[in-house]
Amino acid sequence: MPFPIEDKLVIAVSSSALFDLSESDQVFRDQGAIAYKAFQEQNLNKILQRGVAFPFIRRFLNFNQRFPGEQPVEVVLLSRNSPATGKRVFRSIEHYGLGISRAAFVSGASPFSYIPAFNASLFLSGNETDVRAAVIAGYPAGLVLPSKVEDDSSDAELRIAFDFDGVLADDESEAVFKARGLEKFQEYEQQHQNRVHNPGLLADLFRKLSALQGLEDAELSQNPSYERVLRTAIITARSAPSHERVITTLESWGVSPNETFFLGGMDKSRILDIFRPHLFFDDQVSHLNAQNLAMVHIPFGVANATGNNPGTEEDH
Repeated sequence: MPFPIEDKLVIAVSSSALFDLSESDQVFRDQGAIAYKAFQEQNLNKILQRGVAFPFIRRFLNFNQRFPGEQPVEVVLLSRNSPATGKRVFRSIEHYGLGISRAAFVSGASPFSYIPAFNASLFLSGNETDVRAAVIAGYPAGLVLPSKVEDDSSDAELRIAFDFDGVLADDESEAVFKARGLEKFQEYEQQHQNRVHNPGLLADLFRKLSALQGLEDAELSQNPSYERVLRTAIITARSAPSHERVITTLESWGVSPNETFFLGGMDKSRILDIFRPHLFFDDQVSHLNAQNLAMVHIPFGVANATGNNPGTEEDH
């Protein structure tokens, strides 16, 4: 039987993350809401170009084709559009064959408060205000940064990479590092190496991705020719000996990434250029500088205590 929505891995996405809305956004900024509505009506049948999160969403939804009996995943559209201006978005969704049927159109308001209503483990948006408000409320949200990504249709694999502190775990250790420096951070982590980290905003997402990999494990045991598609990685600036608490935490959660990198402050792009994730989550914008990969900023904790970081276009 198909999973009920309470048991699915649900991802909420705004139209600004899924599609390139730069043209219509400019109309809104220059001419206002009435002109924006008229523009969308005039271009109702003009298909929107793929956005930064599109390659990820397309591959993610393919899990329902691989597991048609379970239908284990779902994508929900959360949009500032009204139902009228959102018609173009749904026509583009239908054009690309994306299996998205649930949506919330809130007519200019921020849609983040509906994240728990849809049981979403992640909200992806190009609207910085919405993402920051969601994070302040304790919801799992990420800001999709501008990038020139390509969707290689010959590549069926879905690759997702995470920073650890401030993303999968809370910012307890990051706060020690920021306040007391690297040496004291290493001492602190050694002293607490057997104490599990508190979950961060994306811990639930990571656990449910591991459950999807469990479905793949079961399928592979029944069908040796099955080819896995989901591949996960943790890419952290930590190094030994502070690595041990990370491993202890993941073991306690019953999860294990396919690949884990303890870089000791090395530039993460050296790994990202090889792994080539369809989404990479980090709480520090300085690590999100790739121009051809989908970078997602998690504006959480001490790493984001001061100042604002650049976002993308508004999602109306």
